[in-house]
Amino acid sequence: MTARMRGVFLWLAGNVWLRQHLPRWGFARRAVRRFMPGEDPDSALRAAAEFRKDGIGVVLTRLGENVTRIEEADEVAEHYLGLLDRIATERIDAEVSVKLTQLGFDLDLDRTLAHATRLAAKSRSHGRSLWVDMEGSAYTDKTVAFYERLKASSPNVGLCLQAYLHRTAADLERLLPLEPQIRLVKGAYAESPAIAYQTRHDVDTNFVALARAMLDASRSGTRIRIALASHDIRLIDQVAEHARALGLPKTAYEVQMLYGIRTDQQRRLAREGYIVRDLISYGEAWYPWYMRRLAERPANVMFVLRQLLP
Repeated sequence: MTARMRGVFLWLAGNVWLRQHLPRWGFARRAVRRFMPGEDPDSALRAAAEFRKDGIGVVLTRLGENVTRIEEADEVAEHYLGLLDRIATERIDAEVSVKLTQLGFDLDLDRTLAHATRLAAKSRSHGRSLWVDMEGSAYTDKTVAFYERLKASSPNVGLCLQAYLHRTAADLERLLPLEPQIRLVKGAYAESPAIAYQTRHDVDTNFVALARAMLDASRSGTRIRIALASHDIRLIDQVAEHARALGLPKTAYEVQMLYGIRTDQQRRLAREGYIVRDLISYGEAWYPWYMRRLAERPANVMFVLRQLLP
């Protein structure tokens, strides 16, 4: 996919009119089912249970960001607390990933921290980790600082870092002393060339370099949980080769992929002894997230176009 087409889909992700109207259109609702099993948590949990037989765990996230009322953030926190209890009751190998702006990050920092601390404690009581998503670059500084603060009281929290940002190598070096849990993604927001790599080659190169840096740190004795969130098997193979050269086992890192993408490869990697997790999203606020998925891969766009046919 050209950079121009990617830019179009990222623009569409921010279009307010489409965000309000497109989710009502039947073809859009059919097409989005490629990437999410449904809008409600029941659908997400049923999909998660299906992965159990393949030895694949999941990460669950409720779509939505930038709440405008603190009561909305409170409701999101309560929703996740209930979800974590259901995960434990139903014995599903699942963790939760949250967006800070959905927990009130724009409105009340201390309240957001209180919500995240409660979610981390609940996750820890069930032997799980809590993941903190990374959002657009306007939030990067604040999110890294928030993670440092949260990690001080909640050792079981992980953070998403984006390989397309120039700053990420420095952020990783800053966080390594905390013995972090890091989910490395390429990045899916529209960012300027001043702060982010623009070509696939440059993003891929940085993704591999960051993954190797984490493996090197692990080999040197740093406790770090490494999650490689990519559907690019070529990149996964490059990282795996580096791990083998260091004498690290396959379980020294894990692979995370989105629901509905490369499921065959997820199962293959699990059979071969890798730790694999499927990222399952759900919720009504799927439009901007969905547009960013279309911006990532040409195959995603072709799938949507087929939904327009009888």
